[in-house]
Amino acid sequence: MAGPRAKKDGAGSETAFRTCIVTGVQKPKDQLLRFVVGPDGDLVPDLDERLPGRGLWLSGERDMVNTACGKGLFARAARQKVGLPEDLAGRVDSLIVRRCLDLIGLARRAGEVVAGFEKTKARLREGRGGVLLEASDGAADGRGKIRALAPDLAVVDLFSAEDLGRALGRDNAVHGVIDRGRLADRLMRESDRLMAFRGSTG
Repeated sequence: MAGPRAKKDGAGSETAFRTCIVTGVQKPKDQLLRFVVGPDGDLVPDLDERLPGRGLWLSGERDMVNTACGKGLFARAARQKVGLPEDLAGRVDSLIVRRCLDLIGLARRAGEVVAGFEKTKARLREGRGGVLLEASDGAADGRGKIRALAPDLAVVDLFSAEDLGRALGRDNAVHGVIDRGRLADRLMRESDRLMAFRGSTG
């Protein structure tokens, strides 16, 4: 199997590439998912890309995970028997969701997010918004009014009002906005990863 590669991007910085064990195609690491085989021989998703051991890289899509499991490609790439968790694709989905919600919670603790219709409107009018949060089950008219205030702002609308509320330390949250900055950027990367995994374009 091809080893790690690095290529220059348009800005002149190096982008690390890895090879998908299903397709054999080299892609930037941020388009792939890393897995490792743990000491007990079980496969472990490594979304942080920090676990020790040889990485098994896979295109970041649910179908690719299911194909790799069904065809025994993890064991072939690892050159050993590999224990597969039940519903690995579902587990990966849940892990990415958890990362997104944890980032929203981190923004709350850092004081970089507000929630609620009026507070969200006020923050958007201040021009500080980095990512707009909209509950997937929120009313269309309310969402439309909020989006009209910042039509070009990135939107994350993958989570229910209950899930957003839990991340924001309240019962429910339909509208919210995270300030521009590192946490907003990280949330967008993770939400993009989740949409790609689910085969959604937003």
